[in-house]
Amino acid sequence: MDGIVFANPDWVHGVWPALALVAALGFLEFRGRDLLGRFVSAVMQSRLAEGASTLRRIAKLSFILATLLFGVVALMRPQTPGGTEAIAARRISADIMVVLDVSKSMLAEDAAPNRLARAKADIAEFVDRVTGHRVGLVAFAGRAAVMSPLTTDYGFFHLVLKGVDTSAVSRGGTRIGDAINKAVAAFGMNRGVSRVMLLITDGEDHDSYPLDAVDEAVNAGIRIVAIGFGSETGSEITLTDPDTGAKTLLTDTDGVVVRSRLDGELLRELALRTEGIYVPAGTSAIDLDAIVEAHVEPLVSDSAARLQRRAPTEHYFWLVLGAIVCLVAAVWAASFRASPWERRRTTA
Repeated sequence: MDGIVFANPDWVHGVWPALALVAALGFLEFRGRDLLGRFVSAVMQSRLAEGASTLRRIAKLSFILATLLFGVVALMRPQTPGGTEAIAARRISADIMVVLDVSKSMLAEDAAPNRLARAKADIAEFVDRVTGHRVGLVAFAGRAAVMSPLTTDYGFFHLVLKGVDTSAVSRGGTRIGDAINKAVAAFGMNRGVSRVMLLITDGEDHDSYPLDAVDEAVNAGIRIVAIGFGSETGSEITLTDPDTGAKTLLTDTDGVVVRSRLDGELLRELALRTEGIYVPAGTSAIDLDAIVEAHVEPLVSDSAARLQRRAPTEHYFWLVLGAIVCLVAAVWAASFRASPWERRRTTA
């Protein structure tokens, strides 16, 4: 084989332990025979113990040495130049930050079982489809908190998402500007990929200056896909007690019934300023999966490419086969005892 090279040439030093091991085995093998000869004559040895002949002992040690040498060379991985093959190379092509409203109005049951539970289920399905992208999660109400940094560990993301509820953020309200600022900071400095912010909310902003925050998103190269659900004219929030099943209207601390009003104009402007998209989901069940397929996926670049690489031809498996054959031969040589002719020759 011309042009043979070794992928792991440093394994050549394994020859020395192999030689030392076989030398030690040889010493023990013949030393035991010599010790027996000091006390018992050759004739008595042949009658008392049917030991292997010297030739078979040498053959056994030779096969053991060959087994070890074949193994050492196999670990060195001999190779010869081979042909080329096409491989699919896919880089992380997008960073997607999910910004989820967890205010109490998200417990409204106009989307079964409620808005928050439905949104979480759809987010989970969406994450299962974005293999190759990094995803993160920011939860917000009256303040915002990063629940999961950008990661490709989707198991961790699912675990965090499962534990998110209205208690994840201590302060009530809906401060969209704070959520955008927190998400922009969570994207970090990596601008080599597409950046998408998936903003999911059902309320109007409470003086958090979201238009100022969106300018930071524009400067960071982030596009916003805003999904607003709820009524723009305002609607009361019906909640169900999990213990009694009784339905009540959501009230504030003063006992006044809360009316949730979606500020669609604000969300539309936030999205358009970043060259993103606003999707009014209304008060019906949210088909986030369809929304993502129609509006999010076109915003992220697919960097899958076909690359050519040179694939060397490996030859180590022939050496492994040789090691197995020599090992079997060593066992065979050790299992046979001296024949009567060999015993007569030894005692002669």
